[in-house]
Amino acid sequence: MDKLQYSRVMIKLSGEALAGDQQFGIQPSATSQFAGEIAEVAKKGLQVALVIGGGNIFRGMSDSAKGMDRASADYMGMLATIMNALAVQDALEKLGCDTRVMSAIPMQAVAEPYIRRRAVRHLEKGRVVICAAGTGNPYFTTDTAAALRAMELKTEAIIKATKVDGVYDKDPMKHDDAVKFESITYLETLEKRLGVMDSTATSLAMDNNMPIIVFNLFEKGNIERVVKGEQIGTIVHGG
Repeated sequence: MDKLQYSRVMIKLSGEALAGDQQFGIQPSATSQFAGEIAEVAKKGLQVALVIGGGNIFRGMSDSAKGMDRASADYMGMLATIMNALAVQDALEKLGCDTRVMSAIPMQAVAEPYIRRRAVRHLEKGRVVICAAGTGNPYFTTDTAAALRAMELKTEAIIKATKVDGVYDKDPMKHDDAVKFESITYLETLEKRLGVMDSTATSLAMDNNMPIIVFNLFEKGNIERVVKGEQIGTIVHGG
């Protein structure tokens, strides 16, 4: 077995990824595919914490939230992440992967409360910890939640799984001449507004020197390649 470069990572997964080729909702086949990738590395000894967005169900800053109080809309988005977390938990456990959903909003019927020391213990026991409900506070994105939990749980990297294969100087979906970066500093991503993660999350990673690796989730085997240290996607670092 090839040696893994990391022993504990935070994986940030967008809610839209769970929708597959649908415009919204949860597509079981897409969820199973990503769960398979995560289960594969977890079974090889990698300690995995996971934060999933809720954009496939509801997003506080979306058109559907226009006219709503921002805090109320954000709380609805947090509840959407609980639904996604339960879907991924179900898919992982069908693959024989032990998991725990830990919610920042108390919801004892479906998830444990997020308690840092308990989460660390679950990771040490080889369980995939799915951190749901963001930070539990409005005005903070799931990107920021992923960065915060990564610091708390002392992961070695934040792995951001996206629809594109790295960070570009402009949107590669719209511009054929977009240039991909193999590596870039936190400050450059902030100054150029590249949208790797939101500015709060990027600043938190920068202050704690936590590398962010951005890669294409839809290419099979990419999660394993990243944790083995292969150069795919883009790494955001301190320079």
